[in-house]
Amino acid sequence: MNKRYAKRRLVSEINIVPYVDVMLVLLIIFMVTAPLVTQGVQIDLPSANAEMLPQDQKPPLVISVDAVGQLYLDQSKDIIDPAALMATVQAALKLDPSRAVLVRGDKSVDYGKVMNAMVLLKNAGVAKVGLMTQQFDQ
Repeated sequence: MNKRYAKRRLVSEINIVPYVDVMLVLLIIFMVTAPLVTQGVQIDLPSANAEMLPQDQKPPLVISVDAVGQLYLDQSKDIIDPAALMATVQAALKLDPSRAVLVRGDKSVDYGKVMNAMVLLKNAGVAKVGLMTQQFDQ
């Protein structure tokens, strides 16, 4: 009886094939979803030679104005109405008064729509409003 058990040996190898399969599936999922995770609304920014924001600074509040003139807050793809925008910006500035506020205006939008967004921000209590641009291709 002991001889029967002596012939069996324990196999101490790990089969990594299932782990590789799972890793490859996750890689494909991430490769497919990565382009979908963009910065909010697609806006064609005008080009300018401007300084970049310091990296150690807190992320700014970004108000986007698309080609039609609709407003968006930060990376959201949901349209926000002016009253809700003012309330949200006021609440964010109460938490951190030194937080930067930037406007991303599509280069094909009417200048008045970008100015209206800036006036809304001023009425919400923003001391300084910055405009986002795209770096020149050199």
